[in-house]
Amino acid sequence: MIEETIGFPAGFYVGVMLLALASAYAWKMREFGLGIPMAAVLGTVGVWYFGDALYNDYGAYGREIGFEYLEAAWWQVSLFIGAFLVLVPTLHRLINRRLLGQKSEFWALMQRGGIDNPEFQRRLDIATGLILGVWCFLMFIALVRTNFDVLGLFAPYVQGKANPWGRGRVGSGFDALISFANYLQIMLAASFGIVAAVAKNPRTRWIGITVAALSLPWFLLDRTRNTMLAVALPGLIAWVFVRFRGGMFMKIGVLAGAFLVTEGWMKFVIDTRSGANIAMAFQQIGIGGVVNRVEQTTTKHQGLNMLEELAWVNSFIDKGTYIVNNGGRYFAELVNPIPRALWPGKPMIGIDYAIARGQLYGDAGDLQAGVGATISTGMIGQGVVNFGGFFGTLAAALLMAYWVVILARQDLMGEKMGRMLLFFIGCVLTFNLGRDITLITLYPFLFGYIMLSIWSKTHGER
Repeated sequence: MIEETIGFPAGFYVGVMLLALASAYAWKMREFGLGIPMAAVLGTVGVWYFGDALYNDYGAYGREIGFEYLEAAWWQVSLFIGAFLVLVPTLHRLINRRLLGQKSEFWALMQRGGIDNPEFQRRLDIATGLILGVWCFLMFIALVRTNFDVLGLFAPYVQGKANPWGRGRVGSGFDALISFANYLQIMLAASFGIVAAVAKNPRTRWIGITVAALSLPWFLLDRTRNTMLAVALPGLIAWVFVRFRGGMFMKIGVLAGAFLVTEGWMKFVIDTRSGANIAMAFQQIGIGGVVNRVEQTTTKHQGLNMLEELAWVNSFIDKGTYIVNNGGRYFAELVNPIPRALWPGKPMIGIDYAIARGQLYGDAGDLQAGVGATISTGMIGQGVVNFGGFFGTLAAALLMAYWVVILARQDLMGEKMGRMLLFFIGCVLTFNLGRDITLITLYPFLFGYIMLSIWSKTHGER
């Protein structure tokens, strides 16, 4: 926690005021497609940057990095929010001009009776059949790659977790296909959670419940926290805001309870993952052991520190230990889908920053790119390493504004088959974009979009 003797600079308070102003605008636009995705981005900024300062030791940041670099970081956060607030409606009018008269389908679904729309349910039934076929085919491949380790894939709490998509940090050959399968599995698991939450057809609902029950343990008993959120939150949010009939205070209460459970599980994962397999540790100690360990540990959520990383970025650039790469990092993110077998010299993502942060290890092999770990710069810091403190912050705001417009488009077209599934998944993935704006995070959304586009063209739907 912050020390009482440590004060915040003016940039912090400007950022707070801009965050409140942008949030008020998002609330105003809640029925017109922009409000919900804007709120997702603003909430992401609030957690990763303002939450970092309040949750972690802000004074220690200043003493280690330099308070002048933290002050620069706050002004960049403020610039990001201000630019984002201006860019979102501007891009929306340019890109979604044909949909400006439409109302938010998500907001309509939140009202009583929204999911009872027969056409919505019919399209959900069709979408469920489509993704069920893809999931079954993908799971067959996973079973083949694990010598048919059924329990390891669908019940890792029994005998440990199988890993059909294992690969090194730096892919080789056609490892991109393995990554594709992994991210496709994330998208499918999240989709079935949504289906379980909103389907009215008993057959469709039980398909969603069954596949979600088979899929989620494989992710929850893993080490990667952002993936856990990506697969679990879409269904929870869909159930709370669309299916659950309680009032707003009851919805907030349910979310608060879910947050406490999530926080406890994350603490267990952080406390366990460095020295043990999460699935095996859970198998050995059970739920009671997890609760006891969480109560005893003082571990915090390592990684909620994007303000810290932004300050480090400013420090490195100022001291000349990191050189602004003039868009090189964004380019590496953009070409990431190209298999390394087709482009052996494909640029790697984030290795230069990991080296600047002291992660270069002599015993880290080529498959690990010579570093012990990569470190996220945060969505604002990522812009800064690309184009510097001013233009880089604007670039990050532009990308996130464009993302909001894409999500708003899915919402405004929500009556069409599969659009609401994409909208739910995209809103949840937004939180993970707080660590870096990367296709690696967005692959589940992109794969779902591609599948939906193919289906729409083959069935004459636009």
